[in-house]
Amino acid sequence: MTSLDTPPHRLARTDLDALLRGEGGADAVAPLLAGERSWRLLLVRALADAMAPLPDTLPGTPLPPPADGWELLRRAWRAAPVEVERLLLYPAVGTWAAHTLRRVRGTVASDTPLWVDAGHLHAVAASAAVLAGLDFRCRVAVRDGWAVLPGIGGARAGEPVVEVVAEAGVVRVGSVRVGAEGWHALRELRADGCVVAFDDLDPYRGLRGRLTPRPVRSAGRWSGLFAEAWRILADDPETARAVASGLRSVVPRPRSEPYRPHSASSGDAFGAVVASEPDDAEQFACTLVHESQHHRLSAFMHLFTLYEDGGAERFHAPWRDDPRPLGGLLQGVYAFTGVAAFWRRRPGDLARFEYVLWREQTLSALAGVRDAARLTPLGRDLVAALTERLTAWRADPVPARIERCAALAAADHRATWRALHVRPPADSVARAARAHATTAGVPLPAPDGDTVVPAPVPRGLDTRAVLVRRMLAGEDPGTVAGAVEGARAEDVALVTGDPAVARAAFTARILRGPDPDAWSGLGLALDAQGHPAAQVLLERPEFVLAVHRELGGGTDPVELAAACVIPPATGRSPG
Repeated sequence: MTSLDTPPHRLARTDLDALLRGEGGADAVAPLLAGERSWRLLLVRALADAMAPLPDTLPGTPLPPPADGWELLRRAWRAAPVEVERLLLYPAVGTWAAHTLRRVRGTVASDTPLWVDAGHLHAVAASAAVLAGLDFRCRVAVRDGWAVLPGIGGARAGEPVVEVVAEAGVVRVGSVRVGAEGWHALRELRADGCVVAFDDLDPYRGLRGRLTPRPVRSAGRWSGLFAEAWRILADDPETARAVASGLRSVVPRPRSEPYRPHSASSGDAFGAVVASEPDDAEQFACTLVHESQHHRLSAFMHLFTLYEDGGAERFHAPWRDDPRPLGGLLQGVYAFTGVAAFWRRRPGDLARFEYVLWREQTLSALAGVRDAARLTPLGRDLVAALTERLTAWRADPVPARIERCAALAAADHRATWRALHVRPPADSVARAARAHATTAGVPLPAPDGDTVVPAPVPRGLDTRAVLVRRMLAGEDPGTVAGAVEGARAEDVALVTGDPAVARAAFTARILRGPDPDAWSGLGLALDAQGHPAAQVLLERPEFVLAVHRELGGGTDPVELAAACVIPPATGRSPG
């Protein structure tokens, strides 16, 4: 194509400090956008170089040689570099380029023939040529019954390959004229100050692997929610401008259970937000903030190193059910600092709950990663800056009822996560079991040396937190359990203030067999009753569970928990 013509990337100290705190408006984000431009153009160039040695005709391909696609892309670049660069910076193009580069280099395996991924180059080149106003002919693949031009739109087609023809400003994809009947143009979401693509067509829009083009029928609802969400974000103009500067596309996914939205982003697809259809505009606004924080940190990490690669250690991430690597945890604490900041500005009991919960959960995760050996000095600065910012918010006045609800949800997730994924040393468990069997009530100190062993998760670790959310939103506690996937009667009893009923049910479950979720539930019930055994069940449930299993499962769980103690000088444990 042409020279990148990119000056050295620099970041002012004030912008660096703001970004380390999870803050910074559009001015602070601007250098990151410049870095992403360089990153993407280098990625495309690396893909061109990697594909050059490939044979002219890939096995099984019905498409022209890749060299034809690169030549058309070069022609378009020479004719309209601004428009073509904008296309190359489109998120789905980044996903395609990164995935295909990994495939060509052999670092990613796939059951899909290589020509499918490599051949998408012709569709990218065709889009570039259309945007540049060129007359041209090329062939593009039809996958899942669709021929798609990235960033423009698509058409249904029955054959495996269609010809794209542009003559005198008229473009046809197969038998369909672009802009006429049968053409599905890429739609947009519009709000005052922000216009983004609403991408339900591009096969690489989903961040990982290919997705079937699937135009959604609820685009009108998405549009209305986006406009309303933007009005919410505009209450904080700096945040709104920062989000707008980096947001490029929203990829719709089916609606999930209320209060359990799904969203995702990727460093390969800067500016894309993959999101389940929101419950309401407030949730949508929070999702946009959440994913924009991920975009910001991904772009930052393309310029700076926060941690050294390698290492098998895993950490507790209070927003995930599974143990997370160091890089994933840094992404999480950065995103949820933004989430806490969003809810801090919102009114109402539910907003207060979200604010306190994510403030405390993020602080907990930061404490768990603070001493990670693989953090670079800049990574430690990031952890310290986020910790300082969130800690200062603890001075905010919050109703005691909301504090209690948030504390329950936080303790529940951490305890259940530990009961599922943390394993105490087997020899310490065996000694404790022998000691308890010999002399009931003898203190059983919880040992150091735990290890994290990822285990299957039978239900979402947020189940009781979702119950709390629904009741804070005014739903009837008597009917809410049936509306929350995975919820049981004892969970409702726990969150509605009937710990005696909850305690009896959780105890019965434990006596029926190993049940990590029941141990954390028992700890929460005992805590509500002021029972001293609650501490070890909420902080080290994996030890009590393991000793109980070693004893054969018939031991009274409350009696055993009362015997287990956490030594005051215990070392740092996983998570």
